[in-house]
Amino acid sequence: MSKSGKRRDRRERSQPAILDQQFHTKPKKGESVAIKPKTDNQARYLNAIRTSTLTFGIGPAGTGKTYIAACEAADMLRDGEIDKIIITRPAVEAGESLGFLPGELEEKFDPYFAPVKAILEQRLGSGHLEYFIRSGQIEAKPLAHMRGVTFENAFVLLDEAQNTTPKQMEMFLTRIGNHTKIVVDGDLRQQDIPGKSGLLDATHRFGGRRWCRMIEFDVEDVVRSGIAKEIVLAYNGVEDSSLSDMPAFLQDEEH
Repeated sequence: MSKSGKRRDRRERSQPAILDQQFHTKPKKGESVAIKPKTDNQARYLNAIRTSTLTFGIGPAGTGKTYIAACEAADMLRDGEIDKIIITRPAVEAGESLGFLPGELEEKFDPYFAPVKAILEQRLGSGHLEYFIRSGQIEAKPLAHMRGVTFENAFVLLDEAQNTTPKQMEMFLTRIGNHTKIVVDGDLRQQDIPGKSGLLDATHRFGGRRWCRMIEFDVEDVVRSGIAKEIVLAYNGVEDSSLSDMPAFLQDEEH
């Protein structure tokens, strides 16, 4: 082989595997491990995501709601089952708005995207992740910028949904198009907005729908750390009257 041919061969081998047809097949042994739920509710949640159009995951921090959803989204994109991953959340944390944060919109939203981005990088690898972001196949944007969008052939994750209003939730859910999976997760005890949460409102409206599943996590599902579980227990020991009208969740129903 000529020197120029060897250089070209090295360049081709150094390119992300996403340019190779093999990337869109199931990963080889050792390339990616299967998602392994650690609790029964995590297993129900993963099954709900795989079998339903719309899945709600509701419960304390540290229960794997975002992690499992992001891992499944990454696997589906890697395997060519979807064309795009869309990550969104209401930008209301710490009393700041995007208008007061420095930089362009993408830079302003990046701190909100960072937790999910870290999971996607762990699942896909940094090279693949950056390629997908550059190509627009992984997109993160504020919830307010979803108006007018239609979700097609996509996996869409609405994170921290307890901070949506009912109107925002309606706007978001009416974006659902064909061949799309929607996962909405949140912790109703960490609501940072006044008034009724759009997440709580949605639990009243969509229970029992054949295309929708609602999985409620509890303290026993906290897998982040022993300390995190103790903290959740300490806070859950205080009666929270704001959740008194929350309906029973339909867990692991067969449709």
